[in-house]
Amino acid sequence: MAEPVPVAWPPAPIRTERLVLRGSEAKDRAAFIELFASPEVGTYIGGPRPREELEGAVPEVPGQRLGLFVAALDGAMIGMVTLDRRDAGRPGHVQPGGEVVAAAEPDAGKADLGYLFLPHVWGCGYAAEACAAALGWFADAFPAEPVLLCTQTANDRAMRLAVKLGFTEVERFEEYGAEQWLGVRPSIPASG
Repeated sequence: MAEPVPVAWPPAPIRTERLVLRGSEAKDRAAFIELFASPEVGTYIGGPRPREELEGAVPEVPGQRLGLFVAALDGAMIGMVTLDRRDAGRPGHVQPGGEVVAAAEPDAGKADLGYLFLPHVWGCGYAAEACAAALGWFADAFPAEPVLLCTQTANDRAMRLAVKLGFTEVERFEEYGAEQWLGVRPSIPASG
């Protein structure tokens, strides 16, 4: 994530009622591979990647980058939450006031929330809990900067979670051969 202000990474672990959001560790490698090899997880993100390919490509300590939180339950990774800068070449960009702008506009690159969780924990509320915590961290680190979330309209679970997290629709567009939903959420500091 390109950072507009200096941010220490990874931050101190963020504790929620049931989870810990933290930087990645070597013990998370198998869970990263499982996430990206899972047909269920890959349904709305272009499909699963071959496990053999992932075994050779995933580093010993995967996901060590600004904006990637591991969501851990009882010490074990169950998913991940990302806050990345939206690629200026992709459709869907929003100015601070919520106005949609063309991809070529100079303010492209807003924060974009993403998340993946292992199928065996789906339906337990972990994604909502982890995403809310990551959004709180982001709001404290980058005050007043809105966050985007983009998902396929066919992904009912993601659409419901977006609304639960406070995202409001600003645009729909075609990308990756499917209708996409773009929502924006104002940055609300966790400490505020």
